[in-house]
Amino acid sequence: MSQTFLPFTRPSIDEETIASVADVLRSGWITSGPKVQAFEATLSAYCGGRPVRVFNSGTATLEVALRLAGVGAGDTVITTPLTWVATANVILEVGAAPILVDVDPVTRNIDLGRIEAAIRPDTKAIIPVDLAGLPVDRDRLYAIAGKHNLRVIEDAAQSLGASWNGTPVGNSFGNGSDFVSFSFHANKNLTTAEGGALVLPADIDPGLCERLRLQGVQRFADGGMDVDVLGGKFNMTDIAATIGLGQMKHLTAFTARRRELARRYFAAIDPALGLGLPVADFNDCNWHMFQVLLPAGTDRGKFINAMKEKSIGVGVHYPPLHLFSLYRALGFRGGDFPEAERIGAATLTLPLFPSMQDSDVDRVCSALTASLPEIA
Repeated sequence: MSQTFLPFTRPSIDEETIASVADVLRSGWITSGPKVQAFEATLSAYCGGRPVRVFNSGTATLEVALRLAGVGAGDTVITTPLTWVATANVILEVGAAPILVDVDPVTRNIDLGRIEAAIRPDTKAIIPVDLAGLPVDRDRLYAIAGKHNLRVIEDAAQSLGASWNGTPVGNSFGNGSDFVSFSFHANKNLTTAEGGALVLPADIDPGLCERLRLQGVQRFADGGMDVDVLGGKFNMTDIAATIGLGQMKHLTAFTARRRELARRYFAAIDPALGLGLPVADFNDCNWHMFQVLLPAGTDRGKFINAMKEKSIGVGVHYPPLHLFSLYRALGFRGGDFPEAERIGAATLTLPLFPSMQDSDVDRVCSALTASLPEIA
C-alpha cells in the first residue's frame, strides 16, 4: 500500500475555530465587523500595544505601507531579489522603481553590507524580507535606515512568531521599528485562509490606514461621508478574522513545534548528501520553511518528481524575481545578483508544519537519501 501523501505545508485549524466560523456565518455579519476589531486588538497586544490594522492579503499591507510612507512616482525602494514576487510588484504598483540588492550567502536574506552602496538620492525606503522566518538583523537595518533617513517596511510575511534577540517581530526594537507587514496566507505559520496585517509606526494615523484599505471613505456620526484619498478594497472579513483569533491561541505552540521539527531535520539529514542547510537558529527563527540547497548539478525537476513518487511534496521558494520577464523588461539580467541566482536555482523546501510527526521528518530524510542517487 502506498504511503499517504505528505505535503510541504498544511494549516492546523482546530474544531473550536471551525465552530466559531460557523457561528459567524449564522450571525449574518460576515464582512468586516466585531471579529476584525477583536483580531486587531489581539495582534496589537502581541506587538506590544502598537496600532495594527488587518487586510485581505499581505500584498495589500505592503502596498498601503508604501503609500503611507509617501512612496510614489520618481522614488526608488531597495529590496531583495530572493523573495515572492509580490515584494517588488507593490513597488511598481505605487509607481516607484525597485533597486535590488543581492543576498547574504549564509542567511539568504538581503545583504545589509551592500545596501549603502545601492542608495540613491531618490531612494525613499527599504523592504527587507525575513526569508523562511529568519529575521534580518534589525539593529544593522535600522542603523542604516536612520543614517540615510529611509523608511523601513519590514516584509515579515513569513516571520510572525519569530523574534530578534528575544523581542518578537512586530514589536519595537532598540532602534525603534517602522512599518511591519505580516501575511496570513494558507501556508503561513498563522493563517486566516487569506489575509495580512500592518503594524503602524507612531507617526502614521491609523485612520488614514483604514481609509486606504476601503476606498478612501471617511464616515461621520451624522451618517455623512467623504472621500479625501484614493483607497482600495483591501478589508478583511469577520470570517477570516475569526480563523485568525483561533490561530493566535496556538501561535506559541506552533512555533515551538516547528523548532522541534527543524532540530530533527538537522539531526536526521545525512551530511554525505552534500545538501546546503539553513542557519541553525532555534531562538529567533520561527521556521516558517525548512529550505535546503541541492548539490551543484542536481536536476531539481527530476528530484521533485522522485520525491513525489515517494508521496512527499516539496516546494521551490523562490526563483530570483529579477529573472522573470516583467523584471527583465525593466533592465535586470541574469548575473546581476549571483548569490540569489545560485541559491534560487538550488533551493528546495521540505515539509514542515506543526501537525507533522517526528516519523514524518525521518521519512522525508530517508526519501532524500534514496532520491539523490536515483537522479545522479
